[in-house]
Amino acid sequence: METLLSLQEPRIPATAGRAAVLAEQFFIITHQSCELWLKQVGADLGAAADALTPPCDVDDLESGVEFLMRTGEILRVLHGQLLALEKLPVQYFAEFRPYLGTASGAQSAQFRQLARLLGSDQHPGSLYQAFVAAAAYHGRTVPEVCRQGVGAGALHRIAEALMDIGNGYWHWKVTHLALMSKMAGNRQGTGGTSGVDFLARRVTMPFAELRGLRSQLHDG
Repeated sequence: METLLSLQEPRIPATAGRAAVLAEQFFIITHQSCELWLKQVGADLGAAADALTPPCDVDDLESGVEFLMRTGEILRVLHGQLLALEKLPVQYFAEFRPYLGTASGAQSAQFRQLARLLGSDQHPGSLYQAFVAAAAYHGRTVPEVCRQGVGAGALHRIAEALMDIGNGYWHWKVTHLALMSKMAGNRQGTGGTSGVDFLARRVTMPFAELRGLRSQLHDG
């Protein structure tokens, strides 16, 4: 525990004042917490994909539901952390931002792992591919799972959990975009990216096929 609590080292000089130092500490703690939660998300989604990979029995499917539901809750925690960051005074952010150097969330290997698992608007990730395979192993297609609803049992619960995760991921990304627009405007990102424009291009809504199939239910 002491090691964990010693990892927050604001770089802004103490001469900047206590409020500025604490503001940077708040920024650091929030991002370190995010990385810890992403570690759990990556592990849970990886475990869910494994549980859905054939051969998978009903117990495996239920394990997948558990992992996915936990991820949905963690994404809400991550969203809440961004809302907390809105309380970071912009004048202090402007003071300590130059001391961040080239550090950027875009460098996070865990972000890239999450993108591979969830996929994007155009490309399904490994998690959705595992779901399609699990449905086929149990004699159903994803369209059939959507039409059957609760009658599809654990497969239905998995589909619902995937939608919850996709929405949570999208909300988290949009909130991050709005926060950075508020705090940094059109300035370049610390990692050398174009900043807000870079983030906007990476706001995706996973599980496009599943969304499309569910929307068809309105057509009767």
